[in-house]
Amino acid sequence: MSTIIDTFIAPPCDDEIETLYQDDHLVLINKPAGLLSLSGKNPQNLDSVHYRLVQQFPGCTLVHRLDFGTSGLMVVARNKAINAALCHQFSQRTVSKVYSALLCGHLEADQGTIDAPIAKDPALFPLMSICPINGKPARSRYQVVERFARQLADGTSIPLTRVQLTPETGRTHQLRLHCQQVGHPILGCDLYGGRLLPGTEHTSRLMLHASELRFVHPVSGEQINVHHAAPF
Repeated sequence: MSTIIDTFIAPPCDDEIETLYQDDHLVLINKPAGLLSLSGKNPQNLDSVHYRLVQQFPGCTLVHRLDFGTSGLMVVARNKAINAALCHQFSQRTVSKVYSALLCGHLEADQGTIDAPIAKDPALFPLMSICPINGKPARSRYQVVERFARQLADGTSIPLTRVQLTPETGRTHQLRLHCQQVGHPILGCDLYGGRLLPGTEHTSRLMLHASELRFVHPVSGEQINVHHAAPF
């Protein structure tokens, strides 16, 4: 059995967490790219969404996470009972999440579904892999918003596709891996080929943003629908 050794040290993140809504039960935030959701075991990875928010909201806990490089919407519980209620909604898949992304190249189909099981392989850490035999079911839908070319400083252009991604399951690296699987990795994704296209090597960030979140408020029963446009 392989031992997982995490050598990742997060660079400092100067961007602030944007609080979009708060009440006595929960907080809705816009997470900046380049910030860990939870502090790592390495003391150099102390800064995180949770580390920052717990100073302002003592006792708060994360209900779900976004990858280090992903920006966008997160809901944070302010006590254990609210955490349990929200986690139940996530586990029952009644929470709707939509992401905005820029993909390398031009996707042919305007919409589609990617059904590809995902497995963890300690030998490949931190990469996940598509594995029909040992993988857990993973399903994502995509919708093309636009196809365009981005001009670079040297005059060359990169073909890109802006998409909306809707994960039906919540596997680690699911959207990044599924986009690679269809031959169009997310621009700026260092793990799954999003910096291989000529001109993409120095992309500033992972072009993935959690743009929509829908869930039921665990106390009021109100349907919460939040939208936050991608910054790219």
